[in-house]
Amino acid sequence: MANVLAGDVGGTSTRLGVFERRTPRVALIATRTYGTREFDTIEAMATAFLREVGVPPSTLSAGCFGAAGPVLDGVATLTNTPVRVDSRAIATALGLAHVSVLNDLEALAYAVLVLAGDELRVLQEGRRDPSGTIAIIAAGTGLGEAVLHPIGDRWIAKASEAGRSDFAARTERDIVVLRALTRAHGRAAVEHVVSGPGLVNIHKALEQRPCDAGVDMSDSDAPGAIATSARDGRCQACVEAVATFVEAYGAEAGNLALRSVATGGVYVGGGIAPKMIERLTDGAFASAFRAKPPFAPLLESIPVNVILNSQAGLLGAAQFCVVA
Repeated sequence: MANVLAGDVGGTSTRLGVFERRTPRVALIATRTYGTREFDTIEAMATAFLREVGVPPSTLSAGCFGAAGPVLDGVATLTNTPVRVDSRAIATALGLAHVSVLNDLEALAYAVLVLAGDELRVLQEGRRDPSGTIAIIAAGTGLGEAVLHPIGDRWIAKASEAGRSDFAARTERDIVVLRALTRAHGRAAVEHVVSGPGLVNIHKALEQRPCDAGVDMSDSDAPGAIATSARDGRCQACVEAVATFVEAYGAEAGNLALRSVATGGVYVGGGIAPKMIERLTDGAFASAFRAKPPFAPLLESIPVNVILNSQAGLLGAAQFCVVA
């Protein structure tokens, strides 16, 4: 049976993979990770990848790429990086009959259906409704959200651009952050808070002087350094920034659960969650998730899990080739 090509195109890095068609879950044959702007085009990257892993395009039956941006007529323009992912251009370059481009969270949603127990970490047990809607939220370079709907005997994922919706302040610290972001951007989007750059934004808003731990806020590794400094207790502003981030993340996940009535569960993906798993499991995330009276009982009943599989987005894109 012919293999499939999958891609997970993010604002910073892009992962490509070749998978063997299997049910219920495709099997990874080869994968590589590249800088998203390392090649002039995604089709050039895919061509180089297939050459590198020794897979002729003629052996592929289809391709699917998840991209961190809105998809219109088979073309995605990344929200935080000036890169286009064009289904027709990729199909032409590789000689493939079928190439799909999905929003990255839309692709991730299809992985949720086949993830095993050790690929997930429970934040809230809840009581899963097997026929209930599933919600997916993921913070990384940006913030993505999607919903997975049960339609007959199939599951259909629908993407959103909710990361650019307005940030809702809940606490006094949130209000300080909201004011700073409004001054800087004209308005505060959720993504300005719940993302890697958002963690830097929070720190700058809460602490106007240089970081006590010496973190360079202009460095691309600043979010990770803030998180590490907070864990080690070396900078009080870092501690407060991480606490604000975790609560805002939980609150937005709860907002998504309410909007979609996600009785099938909420799944937290992206690159940040696994790296901050200790903070996400200390109760603050779940408390902010549930703190929405009069619907606290509903939210308490919804299972919440962190996706630990770093290749889940790539897996979901490959799964789409099988289920579409």
